[in-house]
Amino acid sequence: MSRTRLPNPASPPDPRGKPEETTPVRHLYVHVPFCLHKCEYCAFYSTPAPPELYQRYTRALVRELEWVAPDLAPETIYFGGGTPTLLDIREWELVLNAMQRLGLKGASEWTVEANPATITPEKASLLRAAGVNRISLGAQSLDDTLLRRLGRLHDRQQVFHTYDLIRHAGFRNVNLDLMFAIPGQSLDTWRRTLREALALESEHLSSYEVIYEEDTPLYQQLQASEFEVDEDLACDMFDALAASAAQAGLAQYEIANFARHRSPTPAPVPDCACRHNVNTWRGGSFHGLGPSATSCVRGVRARNWPSVERYCADIERGLRPIESTETLPPLSRAGEIAAFGLRMNVGWRFAEFTRITGFDLRIDWAQDMDRLEAEGLGRRHRGGFQLTDRGLRFADLAAERFLRP
Repeated sequence: MSRTRLPNPASPPDPRGKPEETTPVRHLYVHVPFCLHKCEYCAFYSTPAPPELYQRYTRALVRELEWVAPDLAPETIYFGGGTPTLLDIREWELVLNAMQRLGLKGASEWTVEANPATITPEKASLLRAAGVNRISLGAQSLDDTLLRRLGRLHDRQQVFHTYDLIRHAGFRNVNLDLMFAIPGQSLDTWRRTLREALALESEHLSSYEVIYEEDTPLYQQLQASEFEVDEDLACDMFDALAASAAQAGLAQYEIANFARHRSPTPAPVPDCACRHNVNTWRGGSFHGLGPSATSCVRGVRARNWPSVERYCADIERGLRPIESTETLPPLSRAGEIAAFGLRMNVGWRFAEFTRITGFDLRIDWAQDMDRLEAEGLGRRHRGGFQLTDRGLRFADLAAERFLRP
């Protein structure tokens, strides 16, 4: 646990790792923890809150930005939640003006997550003018019955309306978020949702199978036998997802992520892939700000307090709002990077992995690759290793083989 008091906000001691003078961190995540209503499946830290807490949070966030700004030169910025678009115009202006003053604008990819019906034309225009160039729209479903099942507050028509609003504001890079294997969802309903979603022609699609996290209403309903999980149906839905996305011109580059190529000579990772997430899967450093946000900077992982009140109170007293820090042994960190990287279709080039971690997959993970090949879950290719299509479907199982204590 870290309780570092900051005598000078311009040059704070940083328990996340000693800055390297010539290598500022190039990726920034900001967690906006507010939501109108906690969804049935959500295990992320988010909370409904009164307006005065929004204002207190934005003031605290600006101060945290001031503390990390000397170690930042963002190439990607990602505002996630919660629902960042619940912040009002004045609160966004406070944050955006601070970023301008601190030299944190100009990222080549700047994403803000939005839920349908929480973003107005004025808010969209403000974000676009400030340099935000990518919106991730949390649709989750286009079926009103399933949206209510998930505890979402919007309906299908609000998804289409918000999508049109985003496009009208000038955003040319939009992600749609969908979920499948929702309790009560049929394969026909899923296919219809895919047809309607892909007809919008977004540049990116993220689609996740429902995960039953403890301390969520859906998990409690599952434990109470209110429904059953059909793994075969989930597999069929995943296959329908992959086939439909490919037919619509979206290339799968990670288990749950699909994106468009823009260049005439397609690269292994599509042009419209989320570069912020790719950096994480490749083991890159990033600063994470806001309640519950995680950072990983030069091998040191840190997590902020998962409480808006605690986060704000610490910052107001000149304390870093960090709940814990951890420095993994080099082999353990390399194992994590190996596991995360295998989520991507391209897998790992041996030389790239060695450059990033200092370890060689062909030596330290030779037996693990042999086993995955024997099981039809992985394959070596010239210069690297990747999961097969079947391996990607069971990527968590495959990735566990690469972890090291």
